[in-house]
Parts: sequence; structure tokens; C-alpha cells
Amino acid sequence: MEVLKNMTNIVVTQIAFILIAAWLATVLIQRLFPWVADKFSGRHRLYILASVPVLRLLVLIVAGMLVVPRIIEPSFENLVALLGALGLALGFAFKDYVGSLIAGIVTLYEMPYRIGNWISIEGAYGEVKSIGMRTVEILTPDDTVVIIPHQKLWDHLVFNANKGTGDLLCVTDFYLRSPHDSAQVRQTLEDVGLTSSYLQIKRPVHVVVREKPWGTHYCLKAYPVDPRDQFRFITDLTIRGRAILTELGVEFTEAPFLPEGASQPSEI
Repeated sequence: MEVLKNMTNIVVTQIAFILIAAWLATVLIQRLFPWVADKFSGRHRLYILASVPVLRLLVLIVAGMLVVPRIIEPSFENLVALLGALGLALGFAFKDYVGSLIAGIVTLYEMPYRIGNWISIEGAYGEVKSIGMRTVEILTPDDTVVIIPHQKLWDHLVFNANKGTGDLLCVTDFYLRSPHDSAQVRQTLEDVGLTSSYLQIKRPVHVVVREKPWGTHYCLKAYPVDPRDQFRFITDLTIRGRAILTELGVEFTEAPFLPEGASQPSEI
């Protein structure tokens, strides 16, 4: 049984006319709708701009529905073959989408992150605001919404800073030049942490000291009352810590700069 029709001049002319009309309609939509959108403001402008890709897709679908019957013989066998090929193509095209949906189901079961958690995926760090079937939305400290597909669970590391609790550890770094009284500096930084208005007093305050070739690295580790105050907390610890250490006569230094992607030397 023949699958393709005999291509006469009339059929070729009709197909060419349909394709040209679809192209002109697409160009008209791309130019007219943004022009109309500029006449509006706020939500109406966004709705008009969002309709452009939808209308383009509708034009392509209508053009395809008009062209295909003129090329393929309308029979049951040809229809099954066409739908099978279309299903295979859609399967390859939407495999990532389906993978994200499956990962979304796994997310509901395993709960690697919940609403209110502070997570980091591929360098995007923020608070989880919404969890859908396909994506998770996080709000970064820069007030930017990042939409991440759940499929990242399969092959990327997911860092969860407060895993279902209100406890989020904040680390404030101080780099001091040697020599100085390490015991005094450590006690001073602990006092700085204990006297912060953002401190969660039920959680401990620790100061970790590491000696480096370029000086001494102090890590002040403490927990804020609310994870959303983490940046205010770190800022408060940094400002008051530097002020008190300056009064003690301690000199600050800087850790060696490493280009992005460079490996950290073992001695550092």
C-alpha cells in the first residue's frame, strides 16, 4: 500500500501556499504582539508577551494538519504508522520532562528537600518556596526565583543546609596574621557569637582554628534563631568580630586567591 500521495503541481502549490502563510503569520505574531504589549503595562503586558510562543505553536500545528493529509494517503495503516513515529519522536523529545516527573514522585517519597529548607543545587543557593511535580522553586538571597527540575536529583549533588529543621549552621571566617595570642582570639570570637542578637542560644557556639602557611584561619560557627536571618547573622558577627580584634591589635591577612576551577593545594 502506498504511503505517499502522488505529488501533482496543484498539491505542491497548495503546500507551498500553506507554508508561506504559516511563515507570514509567525512573523506577524512576533512583530505585532510585542508592539501591542508595549502599549500596556503591568500584568496585561506580560500576558500579551506570553501568548506569542503559544500562538506560534498553534500556527505550526494548523500548518502541519493541513500539509500532512496532502502528502500521506489517508488510511488506517498509514495513520497507525504516522502516530507510531510521532509517539517515538515525542518520547525522545520529552524524555527529560518525564524523567523530571518521575524524580518529582521520588522527591515526595524521600523528601531530600522541603518548603522552607535552604538548598544548593549546581551553585544556586536559596530557600525552597514551592515544590511541584516537575520542578522546585527556590528564592536566592538576591531575591531571584530559580526553577530547578527534579531531574537534577539523578546526577547532581543536593546540599540541604537545614534538612527539615530550623537549625542552619553559619560560618564566619577570620584570617589573622601570626604571631598573636590564639587562646585570647578564640575566646573573643566565642564571646562575639554568644552576644549576637540573632543567636539561637540552645545551639552551641564553636571556634575552629587552623594554622596555615599564610597565617591563622578562625571559623566562628553558630546558629541563628531563624534561617532567614543567616546573612544578617554573619554580617553582625563579621563587623563586631573585626572591630574587637582590631582593638586587640591583631593584624588581618587574606587567604591566597585561587583561579576558579584550580585545585586547592594540600598545604592550604
